[in-house]
Formats: sequence, structure tokens, C-alpha cells
Amino acid sequence: MESPFAGLGRVLVICGGVLILAGLLLYLGGRMPGLGRLPGDFVFKKGNVTVYLPFGTCLLLSIILTILFSLFSRR
Repeated sequence: MESPFAGLGRVLVICGGVLILAGLLLYLGGRMPGLGRLPGDFVFKKGNVTVYLPFGTCLLLSIILTILFSLFSRR
């Protein structure tokens, strides 16, 4: 018989893995060439203000995560 908290434990382990991957991506992201400078990433500078809109990077990460989640969610 499965513990009533087994489902919660599974969710917490998955959330922890996602947080670790996100942390590694942020930590190593500045060192990866090209990430953040894709077509569709816009940088607006005026005086002391810089606005960065990473549309291309977000689209690429969305496609990669969609593929990964669809592969791992198959039963």
C-alpha cells in the first residue's frame, strides 16, 4: 500500500530537479556563447537605462522544454 504522501514527495522531487536545472542554466547562461544574443532578442539603451527583451531566447527555451516534457511525460 502506497503512503498518502508518496504523490507529494514525487512532486517535490520533480520541482527540486526543475529548480536545479534552472539554477544551472542561470549560472552557466552567461558563459554560453550566443545565448541571450539570438535573433529576436532586443536591447534598448538610453542613458543609464537598459531594457532587455529576450524573445528569441524564450522561444528557444520554450521549444526545448516542450520537447523534454513531452518525452518524459509519456506513460
